[in-house]
Amino acid sequence: MKVAVVGATGLVGSKMLQILAERQFPVTELIPVASERSAGKSIQFQGKSYAVVTPEAALLLHPQVALFSAGGTTSKEWAPRFAAIGCTVIDNSSAWRMDPEIPLVVPEVNGSVLQAHHKIIANPNCSTIQMVMALQPIHLKNPIQRIVVSTYQSVTGTGKAAVDQLENEIKGLDGPMAYAYPIFKNAIPQIDVFSDDDYTKEELKMMRETQKIMGSTQIQVTATTVRIPVMGGHSESVNITLENSCTVDDLKGWISSMPGVVLMDDPKNLSYPMPLNAHDRDEVFVGRVRVDRSFPNSFNLWIVSDNLRKGAATNAIQIAEYLLKNGMLSA
Repeated sequence: MKVAVVGATGLVGSKMLQILAERQFPVTELIPVASERSAGKSIQFQGKSYAVVTPEAALLLHPQVALFSAGGTTSKEWAPRFAAIGCTVIDNSSAWRMDPEIPLVVPEVNGSVLQAHHKIIANPNCSTIQMVMALQPIHLKNPIQRIVVSTYQSVTGTGKAAVDQLENEIKGLDGPMAYAYPIFKNAIPQIDVFSDDDYTKEELKMMRETQKIMGSTQIQVTATTVRIPVMGGHSESVNITLENSCTVDDLKGWISSMPGVVLMDDPKNLSYPMPLNAHDRDEVFVGRVRVDRSFPNSFNLWIVSDNLRKGAATNAIQIAEYLLKNGMLSA
């Protein structure tokens, strides 16, 4: 199978290459794709060297699958062109997520929406993915009415420039700034740009994408997203209100039943999820599950995941695996 990775030289693109190899996806020919300035560079994959090509050159090679992680502008321009030659595009940007004709997919949650004619498929926001993974098994047993989420997001979610900024600041070096403020020893309550109502685009993504993925516009969602000086792994404090009463043990049982989710909740032994636990892992970790004493049928949870893996690259590749397994992608 010819597989193109668009944005192969970026953080997520590099992670996609790693995970394609780890999961033994049937790649017979890799097509690493990047901008003109990166064309000609060499990429190593499974012991072979591949030259980076431009999107135009990649089209001529007719890939069957294209994993896009090169930003919304690139996706808007090139995804339809790849789709037009019969290539299945799995796009990691926000460009197509809220298009009603484009499926927005976390395979364990709503993989069933995928059909063979879908040639552009949207990969959700990293913070949304880990949240819906933890909440879907609850929602299926006891419908969720409202979600209040605050995130604590790693600099790797911004990209290499943010990683460089944090590393420079730790060392006391001057350098280019990915953020408007220092990130070391700081917390920045802004991820992406502000909209007219003073929510950031990241917060709006979580609010809108959650409803689409979980298939319910009745779930009310509000979010505050914060960037913190962590090198990898997003954390979330989530408060949910359910339709019916239940116990903490009910919640823990439902969460534990979800494939890809690990319940890590033993406060007496100081066991709870942290970014260190999630590093280079594909699972979503859930802990600090407890009753919200301030409101009926409400609970608090703490959710952690590696944002470059399940939050981006792994989920995209799992979509491709789902298509292959269900005969919607020919090897």
